[in-house]
Amino acid sequence: MSRSINFWIPMIVFQIAFGVTVFAITREVYMQPEVKATVTPTMVSQPWQIGDAASMPLPLGQAELSDPVVMAQQADEYFGARRYDLAADLYQQLINSGSADANVYNSLGLTLHYLGRSGEALQILNTGAAMDPGYQRIWLTLGFVNAQAGNLEEARSALRSAIDLGADNQIGQSAAEMLAQLPAS
Repeated sequence: MSRSINFWIPMIVFQIAFGVTVFAITREVYMQPEVKATVTPTMVSQPWQIGDAASMPLPLGQAELSDPVVMAQQADEYFGARRYDLAADLYQQLINSGSADANVYNSLGLTLHYLGRSGEALQILNTGAAMDPGYQRIWLTLGFVNAQAGNLEEARSALRSAIDLGADNQIGQSAAEMLAQLPAS
């Protein structure tokens, strides 16, 4: 049975709109900064930007490399544009400089996972969680990366920690959803 163009055009428009909506909802989990009593320099300050390579900022000059706020913003922009290799380099520089908090460890861990380096990602995430056990987002990321790596018990434990830190906020709710989707043990 052949469908007319009057069927397919709305169907394609719906599929595109649905895909964009799902993308927007899922990226919000990692890009929206957690509300904390203090604002850290590495919180995402730019909206999620995905552009072509020509529209991306050039790598930082030496003068700017000493400013952790600029480095963190640039790393977040690279992450948002899926330039994970460049983002990972800047996050690592922040850690090496001693000006990193648990959010930078969280960002580097997630970036390394997206680069296919989940073992390193888990080491970084565990270090960040040990630094600040009250930072809810890192527990969500630990649960996500462990689940993706097939470490289901570690994923469950991390997601429970995220939920324990606040089941009623967006991060806690995301952790509960991820936990419910894990296969039964």
